Order: sequence, then C-alpha cells, then structure tokens
Amino acid sequence: MSAVGLAADLDYHHRTGNPLHRTVRRMAGTRGGAWVLSRVLRRLDDVVGRLSRGRHSAPGLLTGLAVLDVTTTGRRSGQRRTSHLIATPYAGTLALLGTNFGQPGTPAWALNLEADPRASVTYRGRTREVVARPASGAEVEEIFALASASYAGYRRYRERVGGRRRIRVFVLEPVP
Repeated sequence: MSAVGLAADLDYHHRTGNPLHRTVRRMAGTRGGAWVLSRVLRRLDDVVGRLSRGRHSAPGLLTGLAVLDVTTTGRRSGQRRTSHLIATPYAGTLALLGTNFGQPGTPAWALNLEADPRASVTYRGRTREVVARPASGAEVEEIFALASASYAGYRRYRERVGGRRRIRVFVLEPVP
C-alpha cells in the first residue's frame, strides 16, 4: 500500500450524485425507506452483481455512493462473509459505521469484526488486508460528522437508534 493511505490507495471517495441519487439517499434515511432497504437491498444487490459481473452494486447504482466490499470471518461459523458497505474516508483511511439502517439490531459484519478484527476490503477490483479497530469517542463524533456530510441518513439512523444500542464504529488500518 502506498504511503498516502488506504482511501487514496483504493481511490475511494463519494460523489455528490445526480438528482435521482440524492432522492434515493433522502428516502433511504427515512424510517420507511430504511426498513424497506434493510429487507430488499441484499437480494437486489445479488441480482445487480450477477448481471454486471461484479462491476456494480445496487447501493452504488441507487445512491451514487462508493460501495466497499468488506470480507470478515463469521464469529460463529468461521466462514468468510462479504458485505457491501458505504465506508467513510477518514484521516487517510476508511471508517465503517454499524448503523444497520437505523434498525434495532447490530449488523452481523460489525459483530464479526469485534470477534476477529482482521478483514479484507475490495473496491473496484483492488483488495487490501486491514485490521479494524474500534473508534475512540472523539473519532466516533468526527466520523459521524463526515459520514453525515455524504449521506444524511447516518444522522437519522443514529437518532432512531438513540440509546437502545451502541452503534459500532471502526477505523480500518491497512496491514503492511
């Protein structure tokens, strides 16, 4: 990996998006939109991935946001599991927020990273090995601010979750 950092090495960044992308982002941040997406996005993403031969993802096409493939080790199964996630460029690296669309449960990928922080990330065909570390309290606030600037849904998800559960936030550090 280059000395400039993981985000730059992968050329990972978010775009403003066209009017359709911005509309979908607003809808996804609502309670109803998040509920629908939390239930159908994975299946839709499988179809888009198959039809595009892995070149596109449903969240990327719908929102215009960059989608990172994060492969973790299942905490119970020991099997490798890949999730399509929106990462946040942070301090030259990338951060992940376990908002789960503001739903009550913690996403499995976040629990997997807590059990085994080693993972791989892939973006546009480039794969890097990383170690995920929990963000400090100050980092969590900074990461949420950065993430919300790209996608306001993060702020709404955090408000909905409130004190019912802790939203896991991870900073990905590249393995040399």
